Amino acid sequence: MDDQACPRCKTTKYRNPSLKLMVNICGHALCESCVDLLFLKGSGSCPDCNVPLRRSNFRVQLFEDSMVEKEMDIRKRVLKDFNKKEEDFATLREYNDYLEEIEVIIYNLVNNIDVVGTNKRIEQYKKDNKELIMKNKAKIGREEIELEEILENEKQMEEFRRQEIAKMEDEAKKQKIREKEALIDELMFADGDAKDILNTFAQTVANKQEEVVPLLPKVTQFSSGVKFTRGSSQALPIIEEGPLYKYEPLEIPDRCGPDPPSLEEIMKNGFLHHVRAENETEKAGGYTSTLPCLRALQDALSGLYHAS
Repeated sequence: MDDQACPRCKTTKYRNPSLKLMVNICGHALCESCVDLLFLKGSGSCPDCNVPLRRSNFRVQLFEDSMVEKEMDIRKRVLKDFNKKEEDFATLREYNDYLEEIEVIIYNLVNNIDVVGTNKRIEQYKKDNKELIMKNKAKIGREEIELEEILENEKQMEEFRRQEIAKMEDEAKKQKIREKEALIDELMFADGDAKDILNTFAQTVANKQEEVVPLLPKVTQFSSGVKFTRGSSQALPIIEEGPLYKYEPLEIPDRCGPDPPSLEEIMKNGFLHHVRAENETEKAGGYTSTLPCLRALQDALSGLYHAS
């Protein structure tokens, strides 16, 4: 993206590393400085296509191709009204035709094909399906609220776990400081050998580290926020093992035709005269010209006769 440039002031990412390109509904990009200059008088239009623009519709360009940004904006706007689900149709074919119609509308708007007729088509659809559109919007709104609640609960649980872990780590640090102070006092005032005191202290610390297990809060839900059910605590059912598998060779059907030649017969009787010989690379990989020849003969002979 270093070669990207603002079409109005011609500033590139190379000359200005902090260049921030912004895109609007028409799909043409402008740098942030040119957007501010464009709306000094309160209104402005695109320098490339003269489409009236709004300052609030500009957003930072995420993709190198501005047409991708334009398609994302149009798709989001169209899908707000074309929000039918599969259960709203009698057959799967009708639902697929509906999805195809949406893609045609988006393609026309992105590529400026019959924009006026396409917008009339959208307005007519909104009039004909006004009640269903509002119903689906309300349903999507409820689902979004439920999802936000789940994410908020998960965020709170994660914050609680983080605080508990930080609290335990802080307590462990204080405990280490107290142990060091106790060791220093014992070395200063005890009458025993310093080496024995240090060995005893090291052994005591090692035993405590083995015994202490961090008590994290009990997890009652998945990372997605879905809570565990009561059935998750039940023991797994015991599956009785059946009899062990015993290999049985496949039955070869009776054939009325002749048997295919063996590898020795293929090499002796000149079957390989019209088969390309393997090269050094193929030979190193284990390939020989007799293999495809034998396979071709087997396929040819198996189709000559039919065993009832």
